[in-house]
Amino acid sequence: MTTLRESNAAAKRRLNLRNPCHLLATGFGSGLSPVVPGTMGSLAAIPFWWLFHRLPPDLYALLLLLGICIGVWLCHRTARDMGVHDHGSIVWDEFIGMWITLMAIPVADWRWIAAGFVLFRILDMWKPWPIRWFDRNVHGGMGIMVDDIVAGVIAAAILWFAGYYWPLL
Repeated sequence: MTTLRESNAAAKRRLNLRNPCHLLATGFGSGLSPVVPGTMGSLAAIPFWWLFHRLPPDLYALLLLLGICIGVWLCHRTARDMGVHDHGSIVWDEFIGMWITLMAIPVADWRWIAAGFVLFRILDMWKPWPIRWFDRNVHGGMGIMVDDIVAGVIAAAILWFAGYYWPLL
């Protein structure tokens, strides 16, 4: 009988970081962390966000939509190659969720970035309604992506609200 650890290791062995789909889906390898790969993927998304946040909002939104569209395809393909739906090492969805979350911070200050990171991770791990519904009912590449997109939107709304009503935090 195969243990979960053995099947997890077998799925990871099917990854090839020379494959651009696998490289992106694993967040440039950040999802291969042996501990909390989703958290590591979320952290790895922040330097990329730092490059994007100075773009005009329309261009940022376009880049985000492109990242979502590409992400649905590459997460589906990587999951298929690994033989496991939404394997923990696939963290492109965390990248997108973080980028959505951080769109709403009022200033690019480390405290707001940290608040966005913590808020997104809490929502992504606990999966309150409606995040849990999407996680359970949508499958394939979109299923991998959509729960993190919804978590990012909810986290962004909370951050926007906090920044609007408590701008000096």
